[in-house]
Amino acid sequence: MPEDRPIDALMPGQVLARGVCRHLRQAHGFACVEELVPTRGLRVDVMALGPKGEIWVVECKSSRADYRSDRKWDGYLEWCDRFFWAVDAHFPTELLPEQTGLIIADAYDAEIIRMGPEDKLAGARRKVMTQKFARHAALRLQGLRDPGVLESWG
Repeated sequence: MPEDRPIDALMPGQVLARGVCRHLRQAHGFACVEELVPTRGLRVDVMALGPKGEIWVVECKSSRADYRSDRKWDGYLEWCDRFFWAVDAHFPTELLPEQTGLIIADAYDAEIIRMGPEDKLAGARRKVMTQKFARHAALRLQGLRDPGVLESWG
């Protein structure tokens, strides 16, 4: 997303994703992409690729209603090594499953409150996800220079 895009132009979940991505890059050395589709019917808010090839998924929830309407989150577990929820400081965190990671975020930074349990991906799945991550990131970057690329991206 362009740096000059004002924060108030972002949806609440995008604001959280921005802070999460900043934190994961600065504090943990992860590269992040937003809105990646690991498989048909699923779209993760943030996928993060770590310096050792680890893959984390972060779902950003801006409200109680947003969380309660999400029926697919457990389907993301098979596509990552660790899973996290990202919420703001006012979110009722007691709603979130304790066996998942928790990140408190705002537009500028985030803090990992609870590390998600590690369940390492099989090698073949890791290769597929790393390639999807790379293609997603490359097409987004190319789309900044040539917006027609994103229109034809399927």
